[in-house]
Amino acid sequence: MKFTVSREKLQKALSKVGSILGARSMLPLIGNVMIEAKDGKINLTTTDFELRMSTSIEANIIEEGISTAPGRKLISLVNSFSGAEVEFDVNDQEHFKIVCGSGRFKLLGLPADDFPTQDEFAPLREVKLKECDFKRMIGSISYAVGADDSRKALTGILFSMTEENGLSMVATDSKRMAMQECTPESFSGEFGDAIIPLKAMTELRRLLEGDRVLTVNIGEKTCSFVSENFTLSTKLIEGNYPNYRLVIPTSFKQEIKLPVSVFKSKIETVALVLSESSTYVVLDFQENLLSVAASSSEIGEGCDTMEIEYTGEPFSVSFNPVFLSDPLRNVDADTILFKVNDPLNPVAMETGDGFLYVIMPIRKK
Repeated sequence: MKFTVSREKLQKALSKVGSILGARSMLPLIGNVMIEAKDGKINLTTTDFELRMSTSIEANIIEEGISTAPGRKLISLVNSFSGAEVEFDVNDQEHFKIVCGSGRFKLLGLPADDFPTQDEFAPLREVKLKECDFKRMIGSISYAVGADDSRKALTGILFSMTEENGLSMVATDSKRMAMQECTPESFSGEFGDAIIPLKAMTELRRLLEGDRVLTVNIGEKTCSFVSENFTLSTKLIEGNYPNYRLVIPTSFKQEIKLPVSVFKSKIETVALVLSESSTYVVLDFQENLLSVAASSSEIGEGCDTMEIEYTGEPFSVSFNPVFLSDPLRNVDADTILFKVNDPLNPVAMETGDGFLYVIMPIRKK
């Protein structure tokens, strides 16, 4: 295998696939990048068994072939190069001779024969949507994914297609729930649910950009995300996701519009006086005024206020400040609708663009 390629293009391609390199201690090959030179392009592929990432770039192919190179060493070298072109010459012993500018290097590769193959699957449904929309959806809910491995289904994001609601993406750790709905560009196949691992969604959020269309193919145990610039496939999380719609109150007594940036700032600033033993902030709603307060016996206390449009009965409600501010840091909106019945039952926050966040208040002792 022999080819030359733009250093800048190679650097960008390796940055796409490099983040899911597996640990070589598990199996040497999954610490490598598989490189295939064919039809005027080089195809780069990495995997950690759970995820598989591929991308292609144009290259001057002198001799076609396929091999694997040590991933992290290759990435470090290319990031250090300053020349415009990188030359690769790989012999039958999988030795990579790499030349860029005045630098000459050799990396010891491994045959591609035993590199994990792509799992073939029959898609049950195909969903197409703009990359920027999918990226926004992931960002608006991913912080609410659970971390408890004993409840495996909650460690992923639910990807649900229904006739009534279109595409719904949901994350919950059983203490709060974040949901984002949208109408995709197109849909075909069966309605149904899939639970996608958080790691796959995090990788997608890093890579997605612009108005290009992303194709999501959902199978029984595997799904793939196909972009113009890459293909990412992942195993799905098995199990049943809880019926998240049961936690959404059907009606609310009060609905208060709040400015996102000001509300977030008040919560985060007041929460600075909290300690490990005091973990909640109190929201006190008065006529046209919201007070945010917190106190701890070890550090002190704090309070701040903001003007709001509210004319109902005064009430107070307490929350974990991190849970309360998480959606405010991640939604793409200037205002949020704070919806409440009483200090003991679930409270909802909506932005009007398909985003919904439900959180339980804290019962103070």
